[in-house]
Amino acid sequence: MKTTTSPALVLAMATTLATGALMAAEGDAGRFREICAKQAAAAGDSMTVPGKDGWLFLASELRHIGAGPFWGEAAIKVSQATSPGKADPLPAILDFNKQLKALGIELILAPVPCKALVYAEKIDEGTPQRLDAVHQQFFKLLGGKGLKVLDLAETFWQEKAKPGGPLLYCKTDTHWSPHGCEVTARQIKKMLAAPAWLSGKPDRFKTKQESRTISGDLTDGKGTEELPVRVVQAPVSALEERASPILLLGDSHTLVFHAGADMHGTGAGLADQLAAELGIPIDVIGVRGSGATPARVNLMRRAKADPAYLAGKRLVIWCFAAREFTESAGWSVFKLGF
Repeated sequence: MKTTTSPALVLAMATTLATGALMAAEGDAGRFREICAKQAAAAGDSMTVPGKDGWLFLASELRHIGAGPFWGEAAIKVSQATSPGKADPLPAILDFNKQLKALGIELILAPVPCKALVYAEKIDEGTPQRLDAVHQQFFKLLGGKGLKVLDLAETFWQEKAKPGGPLLYCKTDTHWSPHGCEVTARQIKKMLAAPAWLSGKPDRFKTKQESRTISGDLTDGKGTEELPVRVVQAPVSALEERASPILLLGDSHTLVFHAGADMHGTGAGLADQLAAELGIPIDVIGVRGSGATPARVNLMRRAKADPAYLAGKRLVIWCFAAREFTESAGWSVFKLGF
C-alpha cells in the first residue's frame, strides 16, 4: 500500500529541521562567546591574546564577542561608553542615516567583522560555521529600518572557503589585510551596481602584485609577517580627493595600507582598492582610534568649514571595526549641522 505525505506535514518537518539547525548554530555561537569572554578576562592588562599557529588577537575584540547583544536595554550592561546615554549604537546609526538621506546621500554601513569570528578555528577547535549570530541579528534590525548594511562576514566566509587564497586579516595585527580591503572594495562595487552619478573608468588606475613585510601592532614590535598585496600604482594624491562623490568614513581600517608610516605603507588600503575598482578617487575621513563618534565629528567640522563640501556627495561608506559597537567611548547622537 502506497503512502503519501501531505504538503502540510512536509512543511512542518522542514520547519522543524530548520529550527533545529538554527538552535544548534546559536548553541555553537553562545559557546564561542563564552570562550572569548574567558580569554579576554584572562588577558588582564595585556591587549594581546595568543591564538593557534602564531595568530594574535586583540583582547578587547574578544571581550566584545563575549558581550553578546549590545543594543537596546542590553547596551548599558556591556558597553565601554563613558556614559549610559552613549551606550546604544542603534539611535546614533539610524539618526546619521536619516540626516544623510535628507541630503540625498546614501549610507552603506560596513563594519569590519571581528578577526576572531572569521578565523575562529585559531581560537577554538570545532568551529565549522559562522558564529556571529548577534551581529547578524543587529544587521537584520538595521536593514528592517531602511539602512543598507554590507555583511562582510558572509563575504569573508565565502572568500575564506577558496583553497589557497590569501588571508583576509593580518595574523599579528588588529587590522584586515590588503586582500581583505580588495575583497571589500569588490563587494561594494557589486552592491552599488551602476548608479548614474558614478562615471569612473574601471581601468583608470593600474595595479600590480607584490609582497609587503609588516610588523603587526600586536607583536610589540618584536615580530613580522609577509603579506601578498595588490598595489594601486598611483600616488595618494591621485587616489584620494575631497571632491569625490564617495566618502569613506571610519576608524583606522580606512587608513591601514593607505596612509603610510605606522599604517603599513600606501597604495593597498580600502580607499585605494575602491579607486581601482570604481575608477574614481575616494574622499577619506579616517580616525586613528574610533570610527563611532569621532569620525562623524570630523565630518561635521569639515562640512561646517566648507558649506559646499557635501553638495557633490552621493555615498558615504561608514567602515569601522565591529568591536566598536561595545568598545568605543560611546555613540553620540547630534545634529551634524549640514
